[in-house]
Amino acid sequence: MKCENLDVWKKSCRLSVEVYKYFKTSKDYGFKDQITRCSLSIGSNIAEGMEKESAKDKARFLNISEGSLAELITQIYIGIEIDYIEKEIGMKWKSELDHISKMIKNLKKNILEKDSN
Repeated sequence: MKCENLDVWKKSCRLSVEVYKYFKTSKDYGFKDQITRCSLSIGSNIAEGMEKESAKDKARFLNISEGSLAELITQIYIGIEIDYIEKEIGMKWKSELDHISKMIKNLKKNILEKDSN
């Protein structure tokens, strides 16, 4: 299964692009670097996992992707509180991440179930 065919990968990549564009002019390089890197990591780990042979390896990279997703949610909340992210935009991203999280969990479940049959 190629990552380019997965809606979860597409959504993750689109969100990462939004985050990168939003922080393009930010002068807080530490925060900017952290939030953009974890946004990039979600789709990147989905892609890397889909290239693995075993279901166990695929699931491991999806787990890493979920960790990056949780990290991004944390940074969004902090960014809202310190006035780096407009609340409406941050909550839109959070909602999208909730959807992406469900998609990752379903993908992982399907991969592991298919492997056990």
